Amino acid sequence: MKTSVYDIKGKKIRDIKIPKQFDTPIRKDIIRRAVVAIRKNKVQPYGHKKLAGRTSSAIFRSTRTGYGHSYNWGIARVPRLMVRGGRRVGRVMNVPQAAGGPRAHGPKAEKIWKVKMNIKERRLAIRSALAATLDRTIVSEHGHKVPKIFPLIIVEAFEKLSKTKEVLDFLMALGLEDEMERSSKKKVRAGKGTMRGRPYKKKKGPLLVISEVKPIIKAASNIPGVDVVVVSQINAELLAPGAHPGRLVIYSESALKKMEEEKLFF
Repeated sequence: MKTSVYDIKGKKIRDIKIPKQFDTPIRKDIIRRAVVAIRKNKVQPYGHKKLAGRTSSAIFRSTRTGYGHSYNWGIARVPRLMVRGGRRVGRVMNVPQAAGGPRAHGPKAEKIWKVKMNIKERRLAIRSALAATLDRTIVSEHGHKVPKIFPLIIVEAFEKLSKTKEVLDFLMALGLEDEMERSSKKKVRAGKGTMRGRPYKKKKGPLLVISEVKPIIKAASNIPGVDVVVVSQINAELLAPGAHPGRLVIYSESALKKMEEEKLFF
């Protein structure tokens, strides 16, 4: 398969042959497995305090006679606080069904979240996600505003951009005005996530794939929705956010050459 190469102004220069990695059939099930594994391996272990809800002096007095017993009174036989005077009973404590009591089966810090995935299967997921980035229909279904020129293979010169303004001008020259407007919007998240450090939801914009670490990584870091990754560090989550294949990706010509020469993801 051949495709066109464009300069940083969006003008066609020449045609090149696409690497074999992009000829892989699109397997949504394998992509989902890879993305789920990546996300689960990022989870920080958490658990409850062992004495939470059990710090009171309430105890269950298993006696049928004597002070503080609860037999033959028509009340539950559960731990209660001591109450002085008459036949009064205290408040129930230290049991899951009581207000302020412990959780019955709270989260355990010992839980193993890590998920293993076969190496060949993970590489297949990456190749499958790469193939989806060249399908205009799939990329459009993902929600991206696809420009007229597609797929986006750009000369190596764009990797040398070192200022955010230069990167923005480069994206506009490719016809990504609507895409940048789409990814710049954010909305307030519904639910309790607003109280847990993630109050906003944002759209994923274009992904820039470069050959090696260069200043453009820092230059594009402040542009909403834009991600930059070295070709050797690509993973399924970057290519298919939310396990949905078809992200809008801008490849540098040198990144594709490196992918083909080093036979990455095979």
